[in-house]
Amino acid sequence: SSDAYVAQVKGEIDIQISTAKQYPRNVARCVDNIKNYATIDQATAEGCWYAIPRAGKTIEGPSIRLAEIVATSWGNLRVGKRVIGSDGKHVTCQAICHDLESNVCITTEIKRKITDKWGKIFSEDMVTVTGNAGCAIAMRNAIFSVVPMSVFKSVLEEVKKVGMGDARTLNESRTSALAYFEGKGIKKDQVLGMLKREDIEDITSKDIQTLRGIITAVEEGTTTMEEAFKEQAKEEEKLKDGKLKFGNKKDKEEKGSEEEKKNEGKKDEK
Repeated sequence: SSDAYVAQVKGEIDIQISTAKQYPRNVARCVDNIKNYATIDQATAEGCWYAIPRAGKTIEGPSIRLAEIVATSWGNLRVGKRVIGSDGKHVTCQAICHDLESNVCITTEIKRKITDKWGKIFSEDMVTVTGNAGCAIAMRNAIFSVVPMSVFKSVLEEVKKVGMGDARTLNESRTSALAYFEGKGIKKDQVLGMLKREDIEDITSKDIQTLRGIITAVEEGTTTMEEAFKEQAKEEEKLKDGKLKFGNKKDKEEKGSEEEKKNEGKKDEK
């Protein structure tokens, strides 16, 4: 029955709280663990922050991967996530994070679109993938709402340093990042336009950090390639339209001049 289930869950939480009180966390050790796990290698560090281009600016923040590391290292947390509903256009995802020591509990909900630009609903597999991504994002938000930012803020800077690598890897990083985006259908000019750079050699280590953040955001489902490079796609369309209009105008002018020559020729014959 529902009463029995509620009593069971209550009993489990009470046991977890009493265990957490008996074995409280060591904050200094927790911070060290977060730093050690997050910077264990360059690949892990790269995945610990995301970046999303928005209206000419870049929004950055700690990623889902870092949230998982923080939750594991902080300890004495109850964390859960699930899809709680779908209206045919969006899925609603819910996550909970409960600090068993301080008894602070936060529940977060987010909605994720499950239709394409034509209004057609995703396939069953893609709806599942979207729901899982939404749950992960909701969980990240819940964890970072419970665990104080002061715990991992200093770690973020260290994570970025390790993730960027050293100067010797800059050229390699430029090449690999551009190759990744090209494989996803994003042209080199779009990447340079988003970064506001003229050429590949102008891409700095800070830009590489942004590109890696975008890759993380796409892979964890926070955004999509289309959304990340929406502004650049619009600019390309404008340029295409401009060239098309210019070409049509030029054709009309050439056609007009040819007709004028023919008319002049006819006059001469007369």
